[in-house]
Amino acid sequence: MDGAAGSILVIGFGNPSREDDGLGPAAAEIVERSGIDGVSVDIDYQLSVEHAADIAEHCIVVFIDASVDGEEPYAFEKVTPKHVESFSSHSVSPEQVLGLAGNLFNARTEGYMLGIRGYSFEMFVGDMTDGAKSNLTLAAGRLVAALRSGDIVESMGDKREKR
Repeated sequence: MDGAAGSILVIGFGNPSREDDGLGPAAAEIVERSGIDGVSVDIDYQLSVEHAADIAEHCIVVFIDASVDGEEPYAFEKVTPKHVESFSSHSVSPEQVLGLAGNLFNARTEGYMLGIRGYSFEMFVGDMTDGAKSNLTLAAGRLVAALRSGDIVESMGDKREKR
């Protein structure tokens, strides 16, 4: 099964109860509120094997997660499907779930990872750090503009707005 032409899935994942770990869901919520035609949004605590079926229905998937030590304010890179024989349902990577979409549903979905730099990941602290909020604003704003432009790869690759 190939994804619908032009359709994009955004999956924001992470735990908002762990300070900056909520960056993925927060960015996905911003995309969802933007109401961009052809863009579907899924928000979850973690990736699971079930996401493979959703991914297979789209031509592009953008995974969004907090990055513990990544580039500031964010990094955007292509995800290469990884085909594995076994895995834990509690730890499925973007590469693995994209590989499952290909293996199980014959999908040729292109995958990208938007890692937004976070700084603190303490449990049961609901608010993000100021640095993470700033990175979220830049990353989500750029992603929404890229999704609207129709050229996500080119638009996300240029980060002249770094702080």
